[in-house]
Amino acid sequence: MSLYDRIINREEKISLVGLGYVGMPIAVAFARKAEVIGFDLNKEKIALYRSGIDPTNEVGDDVIAATSVDFTDDETRLKEARFHIVAVPTPVNPDHTPDLTPVEGASRILGRNLMKGSVVVFESTVYPGVTEEICVPILEKESGLVCGRDFKIGYSPERINPGDKVHRLETITKIVSGMDEETLEEIARTYELVVEAGVYRAESIKVAEAAKVIENSQRDINIAFMNELSVIFNRMGIDTKAVLAAAGTKWNFLNFTPGLVGGHCIGVDPYYLTYKAEQLGYHSQVILSGRRINDDMGKYVAENLVKSLIRADIPVKRAQVAILGFTFKENCPDTRNTKVIDIVRELEEYGIRPMIVDPVADAKEAKGLYGVELAGLSEVKEMDAVLIAVSHQVFTALTPEKIDGMFKSRENEKKVIVEVKGILDKKEMLGRGYSYWRL
Repeated sequence: MSLYDRIINREEKISLVGLGYVGMPIAVAFARKAEVIGFDLNKEKIALYRSGIDPTNEVGDDVIAATSVDFTDDETRLKEARFHIVAVPTPVNPDHTPDLTPVEGASRILGRNLMKGSVVVFESTVYPGVTEEICVPILEKESGLVCGRDFKIGYSPERINPGDKVHRLETITKIVSGMDEETLEEIARTYELVVEAGVYRAESIKVAEAAKVIENSQRDINIAFMNELSVIFNRMGIDTKAVLAAAGTKWNFLNFTPGLVGGHCIGVDPYYLTYKAEQLGYHSQVILSGRRINDDMGKYVAENLVKSLIRADIPVKRAQVAILGFTFKENCPDTRNTKVIDIVRELEEYGIRPMIVDPVADAKEAKGLYGVELAGLSEVKEMDAVLIAVSHQVFTALTPEKIDGMFKSRENEKKVIVEVKGILDKKEMLGRGYSYWRL
């Protein structure tokens, strides 16, 4: 009987190593079909899951409360499983080189508890070669087992889009790969239990690793192009959003928009690819150019807010500015690698200490990572400028009257509104006399 058969008969268990925005939804999905152990080092996170709370907001408290996932921070429980999925972050260091510490640490933990006959599938985004050249030696060293004889490996890149309730694990085609044909089929059949859209069998682990890393690199480059266009059109006095609406009437025009590119995927993954390329003697031209453009957009937005203050005859130093939104994307509590912090730091250089408001964000995380204290939306009063940085639903629902109540009592032309995503009606804002600028 195959491992897949033993899993569906609930004779063997699946483990998830890493229960964040990616790992937790995978664990919950598999728990509907099999016995699942959900492991994470974060005792506080495990306690929340056990109490029926979803700190990621990815599946919701009701789903967590009802799931049969066996949440644990005891690594020895991994010995109970034979099919292991590793879904830990892969960030970059300050110098933009890959930080493989989390995936290496997860490999050591799993290796210490790896049993013969296991299949290990990595989901963390990496450059081609990491699974076989870095993770496998760690697994072998820690377990004393031999890959290919005692256990098998595969790679299936995560494609979950945090905060997206439409494109989910179940609805996105899943790329799978294995070290040999037998392993590939075991992995493919296992994922087919939960992925309604089906799986795509990549011809090798390196192909699957490369496919994932270029997905986000492609998006990064396209957004960089939009950001560069925004800078150019701003100098021309042309509204970028209006240009894109016109150009978008052509059937093959790609629907990208300018914005801040943060998070732990699009703003990170291109550096993994260019790092590996440089090891092989090739220095990226297009990819790194796009990264430089996107990394500078926070500063660019802040500079335009300052210019708007000057045009409105408002003293820049100690100006009262509110920033609405701090997470890396809309309707998601994750603040890791948010580029809104670049706006904050740049404004501080001008003597502005902005009030930061984000009812969706993980306030504890924001404080721990950036030293940022989040304020409530009701506290936004007597402002000189309001910058809408993230298009949370709570902000898209703001009425002009609500926005007007955020400012000091003065004529509207001295009320500065700056937007990153263009969620407000420009004509209406200008018609009301506001000093309005958007990316």
